[in-house]
Amino acid sequence: MHLTTAARQMAAQWRKTFTCEKTINWFPGHMAKGIKQMRDRLRAVDLIVEMRDARIPLSSINRQLEQLAGKKQRLVVYNKADLAPAHVQSTVERELAMRMGKSQDVLFASATATAADAHNVERVLAAARAVAERGAERQCSMMVVGMPNVGKSSLVNALRRVGSARGKAAATGARPGVTRALGNRVRVLESPPVYVFDTPGVMAPHIADPETAVKVALTGGISDDAADTAVLADYLLFHLNRLPDIDYCRVLRIERATDDLSELVAMLGARIGALRKGGEVDSEKTIAFFLRAYRNGKLGNHCLDDLDSAALDAFFAALAAPAPLSRNQEKMAKRAEQRRRSLEKNKARRAEQDRHALEES
Repeated sequence: MHLTTAARQMAAQWRKTFTCEKTINWFPGHMAKGIKQMRDRLRAVDLIVEMRDARIPLSSINRQLEQLAGKKQRLVVYNKADLAPAHVQSTVERELAMRMGKSQDVLFASATATAADAHNVERVLAAARAVAERGAERQCSMMVVGMPNVGKSSLVNALRRVGSARGKAAATGARPGVTRALGNRVRVLESPPVYVFDTPGVMAPHIADPETAVKVALTGGISDDAADTAVLADYLLFHLNRLPDIDYCRVLRIERATDDLSELVAMLGARIGALRKGGEVDSEKTIAFFLRAYRNGKLGNHCLDDLDSAALDAFFAALAAPAPLSRNQEKMAKRAEQRRRSLEKNKARRAEQDRHALEES
């Protein structure tokens, strides 16, 4: 939708930056358990398939999984590529190859049942075949890892469907956290034998940047129960208004573009009939409708991460730096430092007392 002159003047006053002071941290107990299970099984793994979300190619990189992979052979699969702009693939492939210091095996795919995606699944199987043919045992065990809701279980099912013409082996769902424990090894190819472990989605224990946390939550990686959906909807509105063509009015069938979430909710709620008794708009249902439209691709294909040179430089510099501590970790580190200083003081005091005792004797 192209804006009129008056609308463009109004749009010029809209927000240029998004302010969110509080980050979202979601690291339930099954994730810590899942990381431990993955480490315990690593010896039996020949190939790690790390899944990320093509809509947030940078924000879906998890430091814990980077460390977990170590020197293991790894294939990075950016899933949900059908929901991201076409330019993301070439940019990400180029930048990863240049900035990670070596060529990255990267694949963009959508783990659905279309012919094109079956071809992408075949490429994952081909990587596993190559590992199997080089190994002494002539077989390959893969471990599929990634943040919640990036499509790990869907990929496992697609591998099984394409590789051995068998049915689902892993439960799937639109909500994050469907897989809560590391599963048994599943055979996905007969010859050479290829097996795969499905794993629970694992978040970083602490996401220091609030905007990154909002992006992960908006794409479904953090449970809506742990996030403020109004903040997610406000960020989505902010993002859509930054695009050259403001098209969401046509898709949502509302009268005008706006930078005010409450105005959007009023228009959209009335349009979809999300009303309480007395005709008041049900904000919760309206926001859920808005978020669902984005997550299902109805509002177009978007990359939420900035991929310009300055943003990429800042991201990879932060990735190379030590991981930031959460507030709890900072408190624990402070208490540990206080204990260390107290012990040193006590030790010095006792040494001084012993010295005086020797002098007096």
